[in-house]
Amino acid sequence: MLTESPTSPVAASHSWSAPDGWPALSLKQIEAMLCAPGQPFQMETVEVEGVPTRCWKNAPPSLAALAQIARSHGDKTFLVYESERVSYDAWFRATATLAQHLTAAGIAKGDRVALAMRNLPEWPVAFFAIVSIGAIAVPLNAWWTGQELAYGLKDSGAKLLIADAERLDRIAPHLGELDALEAMLIGRSRGELPDRARALEDVIGAPPAYAELAPAELPAVDIAPDDAATIFYTSGTTGNPKGALGSHRNMTTNILTTAYAGVRSALRRGEAPPAPEPAVLLTVIPLFHVTACSAGMTGVMFGGSTLVFMHKWDATRALEIIEREKVTATGGVPTIAWQLIEHPDRDKYDLSSLKAISYGGAPSAPELVRKIREVFGALPGNGWGMTETMATVTSHSAEDYLNRPDSCGPAVPVCDLKIMDADGQTELPVGQVGELWARGPQIVKGYWNKPEATAATFVDGWVRTGDLARLDEEGFCYIVDRAKDMIIRGGENIYSSEVENVLYDHPAVTDAALIGLPHRTLGEEPAAVVHLAPGAEATEAELQAWVRERLAAFKVPVRIVFCKETLPRNANGKILKKDLAGLFG
Repeated sequence: MLTESPTSPVAASHSWSAPDGWPALSLKQIEAMLCAPGQPFQMETVEVEGVPTRCWKNAPPSLAALAQIARSHGDKTFLVYESERVSYDAWFRATATLAQHLTAAGIAKGDRVALAMRNLPEWPVAFFAIVSIGAIAVPLNAWWTGQELAYGLKDSGAKLLIADAERLDRIAPHLGELDALEAMLIGRSRGELPDRARALEDVIGAPPAYAELAPAELPAVDIAPDDAATIFYTSGTTGNPKGALGSHRNMTTNILTTAYAGVRSALRRGEAPPAPEPAVLLTVIPLFHVTACSAGMTGVMFGGSTLVFMHKWDATRALEIIEREKVTATGGVPTIAWQLIEHPDRDKYDLSSLKAISYGGAPSAPELVRKIREVFGALPGNGWGMTETMATVTSHSAEDYLNRPDSCGPAVPVCDLKIMDADGQTELPVGQVGELWARGPQIVKGYWNKPEATAATFVDGWVRTGDLARLDEEGFCYIVDRAKDMIIRGGENIYSSEVENVLYDHPAVTDAALIGLPHRTLGEEPAAVVHLAPGAEATEAELQAWVRERLAAFKVPVRIVFCKETLPRNANGKILKKDLAGLFG
């Protein structure tokens, strides 16, 4: 997926413009300047999983260390949700209290603890309580159905689940299947809780009362940078989702990666980077995505900035929040940027605080890059990464993005990219299209309990991304196609085989294919072509309901057309999906 965080502590002013002769410095000159010994972005080579790897020398060694850095911000506002405001000090009190509770409950280093809730102040508390004691946090997709959530719990072997009431309602029918799940902590619970469950508020109270908790310390646990910290699930092209096993180093790498991108933008236009200042980030990407959690939240905490959450995305509400909280950065996916730009009442709100609007996760039009600058005077930003890279590998912003709107930017200094042939044996020259491979300190350790998939995807420190791309002479990357059979709808990955398999389970369907239809703001939407068995009947609405009962709502085809004949295939029996788009008119 494309991904980039707009949370760099270095923000440019609204009046930015490239001087004559731009760019003032080349990418190599900037890297030599910023990454020299003694500089903030100094690099060092360390052994990671037996592979010599360039890393940021000054990145926090663990997420527990990051928690202590965040604690130092004291009374600064960390989290805002509706009328609730939580300071860094209050957040740390709740985090340390919960961490001690988990330790007392028998959660030890390496144990998996699942986290299933919408973006709430409780989310960063639970996440850091888990990882700070050496346990492995398993953020589950809050949009998943109960069946999908149950799969994540079973596959990860989670001993404990921290969830909100909405997710509990979905999981409840499946609790009998979850033998390894010993206990649950439920936030914002409604009514009586099931066996094994306790209200999260009984342990740490409600967010507005975190500041009233007694001061507490994190339990002392020996955590190394490459110890396992997270399992983020990413759908596979076939079968069930795979859990990407990430380390503490994977997560903390993005702190300096994001900051570097901001400094580089200023130097490219010949300006001295502005002094770092706290930002206010309107976070609309769910925290169960690496983009929000790794590329976004870690940098915010390091710099003492503020995260503002929404109950659900609503453009009017977002405009109100930007004005009220003086939001400096937002974004997520192109849909959000377009809705803010095209909102009929946009001019009624004071949006002058906005300095950056960054997005990824879906194809975006070059027009959007220009519109962000013209309408808001803000820095447009984009980048590339995936769950297996714990978010950011390339970053792209400001004049570089305006001049190369079809690129996702160059790799950050601690990362390498190469283009390989289909066999994965030969590196292709500049300008040729092949499979994109990436390596660096943010590449995850592998797939949880899937050694064959790990061996096929991770090779000597490189990850085979499945994306088709090319590199230019300066190192800018251009994603030209996806080798994986995947649709990206508003930032959410939809793997065709998963939806097709559900359609095939319907008794009337004998042939099915899912394709992506272009959508101006979402990038793509899923649509299906099906062939019914002789004499069988089914309607579009019936099949959509069938999928909706079994998969998350964003995976449901927005249109389904029926084909009288079996679907066209090539000589190898593969459906010719490019021939199907014309059926939708």
